[in-house]
Order: sequence, then C-alpha cells, then structure tokens
Amino acid sequence: MRNKINQYLWVAIGCVVSSISINAFLVPHHLLSGGVSGLALIFYFLFGLPVGVQVFVMNLPLLYAAYRLLGKEYTIGTIFGTILFSFTVDATQFFSQYNLIDDPIISAITGGVISGIGSGLIFRVNGSAGGLDIVAAIVKKYYALNFGVVGFAVNCAVMLVAAMLFGLKLAMLTLISMFISANLTDKVVEGFNRRKTVFIVSYNTDSIVEAILKEVGRGVTILNGEGAFTRQSKKVLFVVVSLTQIAKIKQLVHESDPQAFMIVQDAAEVMGRGFTLPNSRQL
Repeated sequence: MRNKINQYLWVAIGCVVSSISINAFLVPHHLLSGGVSGLALIFYFLFGLPVGVQVFVMNLPLLYAAYRLLGKEYTIGTIFGTILFSFTVDATQFFSQYNLIDDPIISAITGGVISGIGSGLIFRVNGSAGGLDIVAAIVKKYYALNFGVVGFAVNCAVMLVAAMLFGLKLAMLTLISMFISANLTDKVVEGFNRRKTVFIVSYNTDSIVEAILKEVGRGVTILNGEGAFTRQSKKVLFVVVSLTQIAKIKQLVHESDPQAFMIVQDAAEVMGRGFTLPNSRQL
C-alpha cells in the first residue's frame, strides 16, 4: 500500500511538472510536445479547444485497449495518471499568459528539460500518464516491434503537421525540445550518477584483485573463462565502479599486468550491496 501511494505521489508531481513545461514554455511560442499532447496542442492552436480535455478524450480508446490487453491493474494506474495529467494541463494554462522566456529557442530548450524531468519522475516509479505509454506497453507485450520506431513515426507525423501549419522553424524547435525531453527522461529514470562495469582478463588476477580491494574499495567477482584459441583456462574479473574510479582501476590493472585485456561499459542502473544497500562494500 505504501509503495502504491508513493508511486501515485511521484506520478502526480511528474504530471504537474510536465504540464507546467507545456503551458509556460511551449504554448507561448506555438511549440508542440510529442504524442497525444502534441496532437491536442495542434487543435488548441487551431480551434482553441482545451488541451487537457482533448488529451482525456484521445486517451479513452487507448485506455479501453489497455484494459482488454494489459489487464485491470495496469489500467487503473494509467487512468489515474491520464486523468491527473489532463486536469493539470488545463489547471496550469494560466502560465501561458506570462511568456516567461521571449526567445523561442531558449524556451524550447527549457521546455524540453522540464518536460523530460516530469516524464522521468513518472517513469522512474513505473507510472504512466497515458498516450504513447499505453501503445508502448501493448507493442512490447504483443508485437515484435521496436517501440522507438513506432514512437518516432508518430512524432514525425506531428512534426510534419506542425511544419505545414506553423512553419518549418517552429517544427524544428519542437523537434529540439522533444529530443532534449527524451534524453532527460532517460537520465532521470536511470539516474545521473552513472556506474561503469569493468571486465578484466588477465593471468595475474590475484594481484589485481588485491589492489582493487585495497586501493578502490570495491568488491570483485571472479568468473571462470577459457581462451577460444589457446584453450587455456583463465580468470575474468568483473567489477562495478563509479565514473571517477575508472582511472584508478586502469592504473592498478596496468601496474599488475600491462598485457591485461579490459572492457569498460556503461551500467544504466546498479542495485545491491555497495551501491543501494547501506554499510556494505561487497559486490
């Protein structure tokens, strides 16, 4: 119950933040957002129809599809996010009267940043505000399609309409805003404090492990490996560190074995001992 309340709270905050980004930075310069809200903004600019009401009406068939295909539990959470976002978009419409930033380029960038933060807060707790989120869930469950392609196609259609109605400049500014928003959403969901995973292949693993444990203070997992060409058994070390510890790891590995083979990769999210659990340094 507590987790559900926490989820709804962060969804509510995310909806408010996203709504403010639309009304304070996009609407004053006739810029659009992506997905269903982007379509609603087009009709708002053309006919003055309330954005929130449109978003809710457009989401009705999607919510029905979610109920039939994704189940009751998912649909209930999505209905909450959809109703709240629809309400907050219209409730924060007064922000559009202030025109906080005169420069449309800066406004597009700012709107993208704030929108990305709002969406990230929603997705971080596995919430949904409807729209393309529902389509994404259906595509992921039932079809062998990359939703990135589907979402890109929908947003390209929105951009095409925007270019024809409001000019190429505003369409491109909208695209910039959407790009920034998508990237900020990922950053908020994954966290800004990115971790690195390191694989080390060496015949001198003992000294490397000892150095990492002593100098870096990170646990090391030892995997058993075999060279495909030589068929010789070898140890593969696996360690997760912060970005600032990579240079130290490289130095220690080079000092212990200059011929060691090392792979450094990004880790989107790390959970467990030494990272999300207190008072533990083991991996």
